[in-house]
Order: sequence, then structure tokens, then C-alpha cells
Amino acid sequence: MLDWLGFRKGLPLWWSYRLNRGLRQDVEDIFEGIAATRQELLVSWADEYWGHLDRLLERLTASAPPTGDGESFCSGPAAAQWESHCLSTRQQAPDFSELFVLSEQGEVVCSTFGAHRSVVYGGQSVLDRGLQYARGEKGARRCLYGPYADPMTVRIGPSTSSFHDEMTLLFIVPIVEAGVWRGALCGRVPNDVIGDLIQRESGHVYPDSGDNYLFMASAGLQKHVAPGTALSRSRFEDRTFTHGENLKDGVTTDWGLVTVKNHTELELRFTDPATGELHPGVANTIENGSNLFVAFPGYSDYRHIPVIGKGVTFRLPHCPDVWGMMCEGDLEEVYRIRGMNWRLFRLQLPGVAGAAAGAALLVGLLAREDAPFWLTGLAAGLLQVVFGLLIALLVYRRGSAPMTRHLQRIARFIRMNAEGKGDLTQRLQPDQFQGNESRELAKWINNMIDSLEGIMLQVKRAAADVLSSQRLLNESTDTTAGSTERMNVKIHDMIGSLRKQLKDIDQAKVAVEEMKQTLREIESHATGQIAVAQHEVERIGGKMSHISAKVEETNRTISTFMETTQQIRTVLQVIEEISARTNLLALNASIEAARVGEHGKGFAVVAAEIRKLADLTRQSTEEIGGTVQDIYANAEKAFASMEEGTKVVEEGSLLVAAASDLLHNASGNDSLKMQVIDEVVRLMERIAEISKDNRVISREVEGNVQELMADTGQVKLTSKRVESITAFLEQLVNQFHLNESRIR
Repeated sequence: MLDWLGFRKGLPLWWSYRLNRGLRQDVEDIFEGIAATRQELLVSWADEYWGHLDRLLERLTASAPPTGDGESFCSGPAAAQWESHCLSTRQQAPDFSELFVLSEQGEVVCSTFGAHRSVVYGGQSVLDRGLQYARGEKGARRCLYGPYADPMTVRIGPSTSSFHDEMTLLFIVPIVEAGVWRGALCGRVPNDVIGDLIQRESGHVYPDSGDNYLFMASAGLQKHVAPGTALSRSRFEDRTFTHGENLKDGVTTDWGLVTVKNHTELELRFTDPATGELHPGVANTIENGSNLFVAFPGYSDYRHIPVIGKGVTFRLPHCPDVWGMMCEGDLEEVYRIRGMNWRLFRLQLPGVAGAAAGAALLVGLLAREDAPFWLTGLAAGLLQVVFGLLIALLVYRRGSAPMTRHLQRIARFIRMNAEGKGDLTQRLQPDQFQGNESRELAKWINNMIDSLEGIMLQVKRAAADVLSSQRLLNESTDTTAGSTERMNVKIHDMIGSLRKQLKDIDQAKVAVEEMKQTLREIESHATGQIAVAQHEVERIGGKMSHISAKVEETNRTISTFMETTQQIRTVLQVIEEISARTNLLALNASIEAARVGEHGKGFAVVAAEIRKLADLTRQSTEEIGGTVQDIYANAEKAFASMEEGTKVVEEGSLLVAAASDLLHNASGNDSLKMQVIDEVVRLMERIAEISKDNRVISREVEGNVQELMADTGQVKLTSKRVESITAFLEQLVNQFHLNESRIR
């Protein structure tokens, strides 16, 4: 029955388990929930940070794409642009301690950490395995590489974790041009960040023993790492959380010390010191893909202590290795609870026994003295009343009164936060409660408040990101509006030039007609008239050149405008992602609030308001997206029209040049004058038709520009609406008192 524990250790644990065997299903649900939420958190975190790198790569390649000449593609002005983009992304993704770009030769050409620039990573470097996998024999691919030891991580310093050492995770995104590897965009994350993600220490349900840790399940890239080797920091690594021995100083077992030298990762392998084999929790998780065991006698962990818990295996996005995660607690702590009903029952036992013994003694004495029957009964009754009052007083003083005080303390704590304006930095102290359901309730309320505080901090950060993106959107919109206005002015100038040109063409036609009549009347005057016509044609050629320059300048403006519109699309994508994330956070807050029942209604209301605001933000963003799409379509039409106008102007310029040549050649040959004049008339008519076509196209472009200006105004209005929604969201979150320095 006591299995591997033995009688001395096993009997107390068996008794605790027997007393609380009705909690087994709850304990299973607890560990299932912890494992599921932590796994989902890790996967969503990795997806989020891949998304940050995707958007950064788009901005980098748009500002200065690879040259394709085999040289470094980040130099000169491009270097400053790339560094600015990397710094901006690092602010949005704080878990990155560094963002850097490697060239094709492995040189760091851009980095948010200045001392890292110009470092070259060749073969056998700390990045070699990850880079070789990312390059691939069948094509470039992403790689989440690590954890691995990197001294540069120590030099750079921590990002969001209060713990820090050389262990590192590296996100590698290939930079490929025409199917050829041109380098890589890399994001460095100190490995202790993922330990914080799965530990969330301030909300730990089992503060004395519970440990959530990662280990290698199946190595795809890091073949040198054996299955069962730690991949994350243990909460018992040093004296920070331990209530006893720790791994730095050494955990004592009957089979020797279990220690780590520098850090848990890659040093500790989770074996049972009694057998030297992987302990059953880790071994069964690797073998079966998951493992749940919460019953007595538990299983022996790497400290040879009976633990229970849930194990799962999973693969993070673009990670070549399969990881495992254990969510454990010591059997003794999980089942140490003594229920209120058992405590009250135990308080009554001495009184019942005393009352029975006293009654028996009194009845015996009275019977010995031959006391009357009624006296014996009366004495026994009075004795029962006295003992009953004593039992009631004992139960009240030692049982119901302390329970009532504990529940009142919990009720005050919940009431403080229930109205949606509470202090989420406060926590109940579980050690101030008895070891019964009140302590469990206090721990779970702490867990819920911790989750809510984390959600509120993320919502606050998301709202700040939305406001930042909104400001960028407003700046882009203002730039777009200015570009559109300038383009509109230039098109007006061009149309004015066209009108003047048409007048000049009409004058030239009149001059040619007069010349034709004059030649029929007076042949000697032909030379002078040709000179007048030639002068008018030259004036037309000058106007045509001016129009051509205007058209070319307008084309450049429209192209710049289209690039600005694409930038607005990128900002809108960021806002949409933040809105979706805020919606998910609000849903999580609703779930956490529902766990507390009636006392969580205030949080549920706040969560509902946050979801509404997130939906409004999403709707407004979609509306802006649709408008921007219309703007881009109109800009494309304007660009196409201007391209057609350019061709027409070029054709007109050629015709004017041909007319000028004919007039020049004809000035010295009287026999060809009439023939040349007829040809010039036809050219003038053709030029007039082209100018009319050009004027129609210009009017179409002017109409498109007017539509662009109207759409831009609509974008600005909708953008202001999103900004006001986000400001209200910040105001709503700021009602809570949050610990800004808290890490996760």
C-alpha cells in the first residue's frame, strides 16, 4: 500500500490522501488547467514574437532591400534606417533583449546593441547550429534555436526577467533574395523569460513545492542534449523561492547531492537519484506524449520526493526540437488540507467522550448511594447540558469563529476589488489562514487577482501600443493629405498649361491658314509667314516640354503617395493584431472573474467593456482599411491615367518636332511651300486633338485626386475615433491600481 515510500514516510501521506480523496478530481482539473494554459501561453507568445519579426523584416526590405551584389546590404543611410526600425520593434516587443541582422558572410551589420556590430559568426560559433538549420539544404527556413549558452546575452543584460544568465533563445528569420540566402534577421530572448512565462510566481497555487519546468523530449537540432534535460530555470535553483534546500547549494538525498553549477538549463537531467533513470513523470511524458498522475503515492522526482502533476510534450512554432513540460506539486502540500468539516468533527470528539465518561461516573455514584430515580435523571441531564455548552463554546471559539474571521477577511479583500476600481497589487497571505478550505480559497483568489493584474497590465500595454500606432497612422494620414494637396495643385497647374497650349495651337492654326491664303495671293510673302508659323510651333514645343515635366513630377508624387498608403496598411495590421489580442485578454479576464462567482461581477463588467472597446477598435480599423483600399485603388487609377498622359505628351512632342523640321526645311524651297503648309496644318490638327485628349485625362486625374482627398479626410475622422476609443480603454484600465514594475 505504501509502495516505494516506506512506512515512516508513507503512512502520514496515505492518511492525508485518504482524508482528502474526494478532492482527486479537483486536483486533476487543476493540473490539467495549469499545463494547458502554460502550453497555450508559450505557443501564443512565440507566434506573437514571430509576428514582430515578420513586420520588422517588411519594413527593413522596403527601406533598403538587399543589393544582390554579394556585398553588405546594410550600409550608408540604410544602416541608420534599419537601426531605427529595430529599436522601434524592440520597444513593441520588450522580451527581446537585442535585434540584429547578419549579412550573408555572417557579419552583424545592424544591431540594437552597439558593441555587437561588426562581430562575425563563422563555423563552430555559438550560432552555427541555428544558422545551418535556417539555411537548409532544401531552402531557407525559420528557426527557433536554443536554449544555448551565449556570453553576449550576459553583456547585453536582461529584458523583462528579473533573473539573467547566459542561456539564450534565438529567433532566426532568413533574408532571401531571388531564392538566394542573403542573411538573417535575429531576435535574442534571455531564456529566463520563458521560465517566467510558465512560473508566474506571484500567482503560484502551490507556493511551497509547485514547479513548472521544461525539458528536452526529442531533439531534432540539438542532438547533444539528452532527453529529460532541463530547458528552463527551476524555481528551486537558488534561494529566491525555496523553503529548504536549493540546487545551487545542493539538494540532499539518500543517494547523494543533486546540484547545478551555473544554471538549471542543460546542466540538470531529471533522473531519480535512487535509480539513475529518468524519473517516472518525465519518462512517461516522453513515452506517451502526456502524463497525469495525482493519486497516492505519487512518483519520485529528481529530489526523490513524492510529487504529482501533469506532463505534456509540444513543439513551439519553427522549433526543430520537441519540448516537454512538467507541472508538479509535492504530494504532501497538495493533500495537506484538513477540511472544515473534519476540524469541527475533531473538536467535538473530546467533548462527546468527556460527556459520556462524566455521565457514566455520575450515574454510578448516584446508584451506589441509592439515590432516587428522578434525582439520577436530573443530575445526568444537567451534566449533559453543561458538557453540551462547553462543546458548543469550544466549537465556536476554535472552529466557527476563526472560520468566520477568515471568510470576513476574504470578503473584505474581494469587496475591495469587486467594483472594478480595486487595488490589484494587494494579495491575501495564505499562511494567516488555517489549513482548510479557507486557505485554498485564499490561494485561488490570489491566483485570480494575479491573473487579472497580468491581463490588465497587458491590456494597458496593448492600449499604449494602439495609441502609438494611432499616432503613426495620424502622421501618415497627414503626410498623405499633404501629398494629395500638392498633387492637386500640380494637376491644376498642368491643366492651366494645357489650356494655354490649346490657345497657342489655335493661334498657330490661324497663322498657318493665313499663311496659306497669303501664299496663294502673294508668293513673295510665303517666307515670312513660314517664319511666323515656325515661331508658333517652337512656342508649342516649349509648352509641351513644360507639360511633360509637370506630368513626370505628378507621377513621382502619386508614386510617393501610393508608398505612404502601403505604410498606413502596415500600421493598420498592427492595430488589428493589438485589437484581437485585447479581445482575447478581455475574454481571459471574464473567465478568471467567473471563477469567483458573485464576487467577480465587477471584473466581469470591466472585461465586457474592454471587449466592447476592442470590437469598436476592430470595426474602426476595418473601416479605415476599406477606405485606404479605396484610396489605393484611386491612386492606381490616377497613376495609370498619368502614364497614359505621359505617352500622349511624348507623342505630341514628337509631332511638334516634326512640324518644326518641316517648316525649317521648307523655308528655302518655294516649290514645296504649299505642300509643307498642308502637312503643317494636318500636324496642328493632330496636336490639337492630342491636347484635348490630354485635357480629358487630366480632368479624370483631377477627379481621382478629389476622391483621394475626400477618402483621406474620412480616414482622419475614423482615426480620431479609434484614438478616442483607445483613450477610454486606457482610462478604464487606469481605474485599477497596478504594479507597473511587475514582471509577468
